[in-house]
Amino acid sequence: MPPATQASEQLDILYEDSHAIAVHKPAGLLVHKSPIDKHELRYAMKIVRDQMGRRVYPVHRLDKPTSGLLLFAKSPEAAAILAQQFEQRQVEKTYQALIRGWCAVEGTVDHALRHVADFKHEAALADAKPAQEASTHFTRVERFELPWPDGQFPSSRYSLVALHPHTGRKHQLRRHMKHIAHPIIGDVKYGKGAHNRRFREQLHCHRLLLAATNLCMKASPLHPEGLHIQCPLQEDFAHLLQTLAQWRADG
Repeated sequence: MPPATQASEQLDILYEDSHAIAVHKPAGLLVHKSPIDKHELRYAMKIVRDQMGRRVYPVHRLDKPTSGLLLFAKSPEAAAILAQQFEQRQVEKTYQALIRGWCAVEGTVDHALRHVADFKHEAALADAKPAQEASTHFTRVERFELPWPDGQFPSSRYSLVALHPHTGRKHQLRRHMKHIAHPIIGDVKYGKGAHNRRFREQLHCHRLLLAATNLCMKASPLHPEGLHIQCPLQEDFAHLLQTLAQWRADG
């Protein structure tokens, strides 16, 4: 009897039509092959291509540590139309994030951002470019107070928020949350090491707690009635929130 072949990796399909397919990208997976992680062989575009048996074309991106809704086009023509909708801000995106501290009930961060250089030799060029407008609206969903000392305070406070980016700058949500002193938990680049470490050691959380959960596109030639796709939280993120529920704060 021949040895069993290992099943190829697949991603959960959230939506599919003749023009596009949306999948649930897990945290830690690249969207496409990148010189930033040139030794990484796993990336979402390749997995979906092999899963569908056809080429697919990315129309937006998620950071590698971010999980959630990722949309691909099925043809170059569809990719151009969908990408244009993103560029012209005809797409509303919602993310869920766990942040340090108790933020306001809602608010908007309007803070221009400079380009983030991926390589050292690009740093000078990136610094020479003017900062671009960037805007993020946030809404507080829940508050938590954990029995961990935080400096002079006897407990540590965190908020679950819904984030709505109005622009699409690189690392925008992560940088904006840092800008208002509410960094996202698990963010090793822009976050607070002590809080990230507590979540790793006490709650076995080893990921960035940021997930793309909702996408609404306005009407287009591809989707005359528009498009609305939802994505559940990845299991580890959802399980963490269930654990945190015991420390939910009122109000």
